[in-house]
Amino acid sequence: MNKATLGLVIAAMAITEACNKADEPELIGRQHPKIEDGRLTPEVLWAMGRIGSYSVSPDGKQVAYQVSYYSVEENRSNTVIYVGQVDNSQEKTAEPTMLGLGSDPTWLDNETLAFAQKGEVWTMNTNGKARKQLTRTDGEVEGFLFSPDQKKIIIIKQVPFHNIIKERPADLPQSTGRLITDLMYRHWDHYVESIPHPFVLDLQSGEQHDILEGEPYECPMEPFGGIEQLAWSPDSKHVAFTCRTKTGLAYSISTDSDIFLYDVESGSLDNTLNLCKECSEFGVVPDGCLPYEVDNKLDPTKTLKDQCPNTAEDLKDRNVGYDQNPKFSPDGRYVAWLSMQRDGYESDRQRLCVYDLEAGTKQYVTETFDSGVDDFCWAPDNYTIYYLGVWHATENLYRTNLKGEVAQLTDYQADFGSLQIVPSDAGKTGDTRLVLERHDYMHPADLYLCKVDGNSVVDIRQITHENDHILSHLDAGSSEARWIKTTTGEDMHYWIIKPPHFNPAQKYPTLLFCEGGPQSPVSQFWSYRWNFMIMASQGYVIIAPNRHGLPGFGQEWLEEISGDWTGQCMQDYLAAIDDAAANLPYVDGDHMGAVGASFGGFSVYYLAGHHNGRFKCFIAHDGAFNLEAMYTETEENWFSNWEYDDAYWNKDRTTRAAKTYDNSPHRFVDKWDTPILCIHGEKDYRINATQGMSAFNAARMRGIEAELLIFPDENHWVLHPQNGVLWQRTYFDWLDRWLKE
Repeated sequence: MNKATLGLVIAAMAITEACNKADEPELIGRQHPKIEDGRLTPEVLWAMGRIGSYSVSPDGKQVAYQVSYYSVEENRSNTVIYVGQVDNSQEKTAEPTMLGLGSDPTWLDNETLAFAQKGEVWTMNTNGKARKQLTRTDGEVEGFLFSPDQKKIIIIKQVPFHNIIKERPADLPQSTGRLITDLMYRHWDHYVESIPHPFVLDLQSGEQHDILEGEPYECPMEPFGGIEQLAWSPDSKHVAFTCRTKTGLAYSISTDSDIFLYDVESGSLDNTLNLCKECSEFGVVPDGCLPYEVDNKLDPTKTLKDQCPNTAEDLKDRNVGYDQNPKFSPDGRYVAWLSMQRDGYESDRQRLCVYDLEAGTKQYVTETFDSGVDDFCWAPDNYTIYYLGVWHATENLYRTNLKGEVAQLTDYQADFGSLQIVPSDAGKTGDTRLVLERHDYMHPADLYLCKVDGNSVVDIRQITHENDHILSHLDAGSSEARWIKTTTGEDMHYWIIKPPHFNPAQKYPTLLFCEGGPQSPVSQFWSYRWNFMIMASQGYVIIAPNRHGLPGFGQEWLEEISGDWTGQCMQDYLAAIDDAAANLPYVDGDHMGAVGASFGGFSVYYLAGHHNGRFKCFIAHDGAFNLEAMYTETEENWFSNWEYDDAYWNKDRTTRAAKTYDNSPHRFVDKWDTPILCIHGEKDYRINATQGMSAFNAARMRGIEAELLIFPDENHWVLHPQNGVLWQRTYFDWLDRWLKE
């Protein structure tokens, strides 16, 4: 190629690169919103940076973390990666460095980071330079995980799935109809025409293999599962992964998932997934297992063990509930995971299970903790496990060991959301260090460094200060706990959230917050929708009960709500708001409202017919209104089966089911007499939008003041910036109209 031609090529490349950059939207970085009178507004709330995944460098000195920024004006967001110091105890600590666009930062060595961007895996150095693309999948990567030897990488990609929704005819490519043959044809907010599968990619050869090749099962499990549902063994020879080996109707009525061990060296699983130990030892196939059977050539006269050429080993003892999120011990001898015992019960106590690969035995090591484990990590000693769990309305740090000896390490009026062990400095020993994400009602997520010595925390300090520049200009409210007696004589906890510049001599309009789930904790959460700080900033006192049916107060308390949605939990709501009105002089008993989402929205619809004049207005977001309709409308039918106990069409249904259906909110619309705002997303397939529309229509047909805020493009949540601001404005306009005027 001559110099002139080379010059033209270089010029063309430069023009192309410039055009490509011109097509790229401008990076959204840290926001500096206008703040007036120290008040948190919807616009300020959406200007905050949101810390997501994070990773500690191998030498334990640096932490890489992602932050998402939103532009309300452009109605979009982007995610960037920062690198900062883990230990910022020195007087001169460098500010975190922003490395540019990317997410899911992962250290390959102390100088190199892997990350995701536009559906591909990339690497870069710690100043954001030398970016190199590792995968080329046309943007299909949804998650990734490097093997410890860094020779391979698991990537999550969607594969076509037409077992339930048939493919469109080849000659009708523009047809929009879907021919559906079974349940689970849609999930959360999408129609199921593809499912995620994990692929092992060899970084040297470029070859990749689908771990679940030919199987109609998903991994990770939708709709919320991610790369945390897979784990590499320390020697890079095995992958532990989560899978529910069911489809269609069987999938929709079961939560039975298991942990499987895939042998990377032997490769393909052929046409089989795995056999459990009972299959191998006794020649029987428990429900939910997939036998080795190719073209029906299974020989019934021989044991399955003799016939099965599996390269996977099942690590379960036929636990029939949720099993998920495996993690190997540092020496590779043990695999630990989160385990629920009962099939069909999504809120069963989540225990920490440990499997000994050498001995072939399994044990549960958090049995003395009468609540669930939400996240965990192994200590370097292969014996200790640190975990997070909720107790008495806060999420704190605990430790256990292979003997099941549990100890609580922190006791903050805050929530820890995730944790990671900090690798020890080379050649040094000392306190165990962890990085944890922490938040509370008045502070969004930041990262903290925690030093633990045995059963004691010797130091904890904040690492990141993502929103300090905003929080320093805001007047924060406060929260405090109060305990009262329920109508059963039991002790119940509720949070009181107070406005900034609180004056105990002043009367404040007050909101009863009804939690969703129905078994999600009312702990010190931070939400970008149901945000107590912004409610308090707008001049409201919030009463947030930890009613029967919520975790953190023992399993018996938690399970009280199943089959009793309109019984004791509703009495608890009324007991809390009555106590506040009677005993908190700053609560304006003449200006109270009830608000909530999901089960909280259901609670609002029910209270609207049973509040006896306590409330002046209601707000229900994505709430269930007609339980008979919801029984067949929702996509995960195991939920209704567990909570309602029986189908509505069974004439001899159980007493528990009869109570549920007979007390459905739609049956008490004749007693509605209070203004109500109904909010719903049309892509919400968990609680269909027809529920919110029906409630609104019923209110208006009864002549009751009502409004309906409907989002055609939102699911059970509200994710788009402008929709989020519209949600907040509508919410407070409604409350102000009825509680302040």
